[in-house]
Amino acid sequence: MTMIDGIKKAAILMISLGSETSSKIMKLLPESYIQKVSYEIANTEVVQPEERNEVLDEFVNTATAREYVLDGGIDYAKNLLNQALGPQKAKEVIDVLNQIQLKERPFNIARQADTQQLANVLAEEQPQVIALVMCYLQPDKAAVILSQFPTELQTDVAERIGTISSTSPTVIKQVEKVIETKFSNSVSNNTENIGGVTTLVNILNAASRSTEKNIISDLEKRQPELSSEIKNSLFTFEDIVSLSNLDVQKVLRDIENDDIVLALKGTTDDIKNFIFENLSSRAADNIREEIEFMGPTRLANVEEAQQKIVAVIRKLDDAGEIYIERGDSDAIIK
Repeated sequence: MTMIDGIKKAAILMISLGSETSSKIMKLLPESYIQKVSYEIANTEVVQPEERNEVLDEFVNTATAREYVLDGGIDYAKNLLNQALGPQKAKEVIDVLNQIQLKERPFNIARQADTQQLANVLAEEQPQVIALVMCYLQPDKAAVILSQFPTELQTDVAERIGTISSTSPTVIKQVEKVIETKFSNSVSNNTENIGGVTTLVNILNAASRSTEKNIISDLEKRQPELSSEIKNSLFTFEDIVSLSNLDVQKVLRDIENDDIVLALKGTTDDIKNFIFENLSSRAADNIREEIEFMGPTRLANVEEAQQKIVAVIRKLDDAGEIYIERGDSDAIIK
């Protein structure tokens, strides 16, 4: 089935929901959007069942994901969606939700701007202004820009991103006006909760290893607790499935069997199967049996075991014995 664009999806959704419900929704939309959707509805003679089902499923999943995000944040939403839909489908839903949220967030102009041009503009600003703007950028774009700054400025900006918890809408609007003037375009506004460790981790995960190391090293001296929290979050236990089979086997050789059993308690079948595939048949069977007869286990113990495995992964990555996939600038030389 071909990809359906946003307006077409909206039209199919309106048709599927019926005129009474759709009319109430239409009243809440911007005038320009009403015209586009109405035109599409008028030119849609037939909606195929598979198209309708696809759009309705995406709408339900996205609405559900949004509720999860509001309840407990993006990580909470990912966890629940992974359990309900599986990793691949959950990623698709989160990607759609992220696209919707991006259009609603401030600094849309910065997200659309050329990376090099934006880097040049931001380099002239104070670290706190750069940090504010970068909190709203796509992580991979922010990573490229961050890597182009001098080392001291990289750390200054990273420190501010990692410690921001909220910002006044007035300040956001003021900075937006500066960016708007420099790029001669319109900008959105609103939203207060930004930045923090999660934002910085997303940026660093997309950055090169050298950029990450420089920032972490300097932050260890400035703010040890922040540095430790970032290092623990840079690679999560769920990310283990992104490693190659050979690298996972190297990791598992350094892990106690009891820690593997505990770490797998309560994880998704995808993660369990991935681990089992990289163990001998006998070892995998033993672990399955131990998990089955383990009984209720404290979440803190499970997370501690998972963190031990993450610590080994990062240790082997630092030593160059395994490879954690990162940004484009961290390519492998053959």
